[in-house]
Amino acid sequence: MSSLIVVVLLVLLTSQVHAYHARRKSDERLPYRNSNSFDDDDDQGGTLESIARISAPPHIPIEQPQTSDTEILEHLLTRGYDHRVRPPGEDGTINGGPVVVSVNMLLRSISKIDNVNMEYSVQLTFRESWVDKRLSYGVKGDARPDFLILTAGQEIWMPDSFFQNEKQAYKHMIDKPNVLIRVHKDGTILYSVRISLVLSCPMHLQYYPMDVQQCFIDLASYAYTTKDIEYVWKEENPVQLKAGLSSSLPSFQLTNTSTTYCTSKTNTGAYSCLRTILQLRRQFSYYLLQLYIPSCMLVIVSWVSFWIDRTAVPARVTLGVTTLLTMTTQSSGINAKLPPVAYIKAIDVWIGACMTFIFCALLEFAWVTYIANKQDASKSESSILF
Repeated sequence: MSSLIVVVLLVLLTSQVHAYHARRKSDERLPYRNSNSFDDDDDQGGTLESIARISAPPHIPIEQPQTSDTEILEHLLTRGYDHRVRPPGEDGTINGGPVVVSVNMLLRSISKIDNVNMEYSVQLTFRESWVDKRLSYGVKGDARPDFLILTAGQEIWMPDSFFQNEKQAYKHMIDKPNVLIRVHKDGTILYSVRISLVLSCPMHLQYYPMDVQQCFIDLASYAYTTKDIEYVWKEENPVQLKAGLSSSLPSFQLTNTSTTYCTSKTNTGAYSCLRTILQLRRQFSYYLLQLYIPSCMLVIVSWVSFWIDRTAVPARVTLGVTTLLTMTTQSSGINAKLPPVAYIKAIDVWIGACMTFIFCALLEFAWVTYIANKQDASKSESSILF
């Protein structure tokens, strides 16, 4: 009997040992489990409460691997690159020659050609291209990307270009800044920006409204002389026009676009300059309908008084004075759209001729009335004598 009791105790002890080791193994499989969470005497409820008290592991952000573009840009802009110093010349030194900046532009729209202030508004996409060997990162045919696009905050050297005849200007910022800076693997930089300009345009109005005006877009460097920067036009299509631009202007027609150079010399040195010449021809149809035909009709109406009886004084005087005042008002409306220039315009000659005809018709009535009254007086005197 005692041996049976001993065997039963051994079996119970062995089962308790196996249960203890099983709980320890389950504790090891829970990496974040508290070692004091379970006791040998815990029941099922105690085990659930201990699991609920398990602390969450701390959040460790996953480090994103850098892309090849990021690595290249970091390497280019942090290896001693100074954006305040212009790129070296052809021989790799500052004294190796000026930086050659190739320029081309796309004219998007031309509007608001103001005759009084002698200015016009233009919207264009302006592009510059130059070589900065300090930013080269590969050769043609290798596995690296053909070009990289810089974002805001990544500063590189850029030409200090400005428009010499600019009055107002701003860059377009909606929806994002309309700016592109592209770095090619051979060190060629492409800078493109969309801007709107209000440019001065000295006009010669001797033949107005049958005149042809030439308006300029002058581009130059503000601080760098020709020893540091040289502007050149792109060989192919230096000035591009948006489709339909030539005939989209309200009162002008863009007949020709050409490019030239306008390098200027001042007390501080010679500065490279590029010039775009826009040839604008004024539309004559508007003035034909609004000025020439009405003025001709006024002159013809003033001649109607020749067929009115000379004794109808109120009718002839009213007709002559009304047409003269109407012509004067029309002349004032035309001159209000023009600057007060010191020379005679073609429109002034036309309006002057029309007013002369109307005024002569009024003088003719006065002269005829005077002669007729004089003849009537002489006839009455002769009839009294006889």
